[in-house]
Amino acid sequence: MSRVPTILLGGTASGVGKTSLTLGIVRAMRRRGMRVQTFKVGPDFLDPTYLAAASGRTCYNLDGWMTGRDYVRGLFARACGDADLAVIEGVMGLFDGAEADSLEGSSAQVAAWLDSPVLLVANAHGASRSLAAAVRGFASFEPSVRVAGVIANRCGSDRHVEGLRTSLQAASCPPLVGAIPRDALPALQHRHLGLLTADSDTLTEQTLEALADAAERWVELDAVMALARTGRNHQDHEDHEDRKGRDRDHKDQTRCRIGVARDRAFHFYYPDNLEALRAAGAELAEFSPLTDRELPEGVDGLYFGGGYPEVHAAELAANAPMRTAVREFADRGGCIYAECGGLIYLGRTLRGLDGASHQMAGVLPVVTRMLERLRTLGYVEVELAADAAWGAAGQRLRGHEFHYSEIESDELAGGGWERAYRLNRRRGGVERSEGFQRGRVLASYVHLHWASRPEAAGRLVDACGRRT
Repeated sequence: MSRVPTILLGGTASGVGKTSLTLGIVRAMRRRGMRVQTFKVGPDFLDPTYLAAASGRTCYNLDGWMTGRDYVRGLFARACGDADLAVIEGVMGLFDGAEADSLEGSSAQVAAWLDSPVLLVANAHGASRSLAAAVRGFASFEPSVRVAGVIANRCGSDRHVEGLRTSLQAASCPPLVGAIPRDALPALQHRHLGLLTADSDTLTEQTLEALADAAERWVELDAVMALARTGRNHQDHEDHEDRKGRDRDHKDQTRCRIGVARDRAFHFYYPDNLEALRAAGAELAEFSPLTDRELPEGVDGLYFGGGYPEVHAAELAANAPMRTAVREFADRGGCIYAECGGLIYLGRTLRGLDGASHQMAGVLPVVTRMLERLRTLGYVEVELAADAAWGAAGQRLRGHEFHYSEIESDELAGGGWERAYRLNRRRGGVERSEGFQRGRVLASYVHLHWASRPEAAGRLVDACGRRT
């Protein structure tokens, strides 16, 4: 057993600069020759692409509500097997999560489970001693959560910074380990409520290097590293090696081949979900609905994740050979699972904000339209209303919804389609029917995390492997 230094960057609220500071610290630590393993708290698909770009390694989500304590701790241990430092970016404010009266689903919950020290990021603009009052409240709010240091963002003069430092010391608060001047961090491009997916256009090497420069100049990185070493979590290297061995064994026992849509239009996947498919005996073959003219050879199933089909709707519509190939695969009884953007692509038509209509694959008899405002956001629990790829009716899984579109019209009635899910929203308790299933096609707006039902990945592999 050995210890991996770990730090979690949590905010006093959303929008205080957690992502920019996390990216800068990660890239700065890489400059020092360290292997940095990154994580993102919560269900977000976008921030992890930035963290992966900064670290050069796969970033994993740690979501307490969807996956539970044991899974979070196990995933953390596996991912950190050869890392020198683990850096976790929080979600929203430190104590914000699935519940208003508990740690459930929050960054604080993950910090407590991993016994990770927390760097609290706060907006210092317009504050002096009041910052110490806020920090003291955060530091004492939950005994199981250890705020070990503070980074003040959007600071003013040197005198302002010294005032902040003195007020924290006088109030016996955690120390100031970073003070970022206003406008010292390069801006990151945004879309909707989150970032754009990181690519060479949206997150350049120059931006990452500028963030690292800012971290090296304005954050006491040696102090951050010293705090990271105070965590008491442990990494089990033997478990990591055992897992790699099991994955190698499963590659020799391939039970099916699943085509995974992966390009600029479809890329919202939890990497550990894909790893679970491989561990269950699936060979994954990536393909692009944007540019490929045919499906990968010999696939038994198709998996369409979420993404931005609306941004690339004209290109998707123009690729008629691929749309035809997907529709014919479904007509032959092929197994297809789709989430959110994947559901949109399987429909007949997508209507954009400009009113233009674009033909989609035509597997589902639905028309979707884009909206100016967010349609749905939040955690959901899925109860299977009918037997499905995931299991028998009545079984439950957890996931989340986040979309700016809705189904404008459908012709599901009388066509053999059934509503496969009963959804219970985590907040508000609203139950509704959702999920569209016919034969071996299942599509939904919900992004499921299969760790909420450990046998789920194996059930999907079984479904794809069965021949009709």
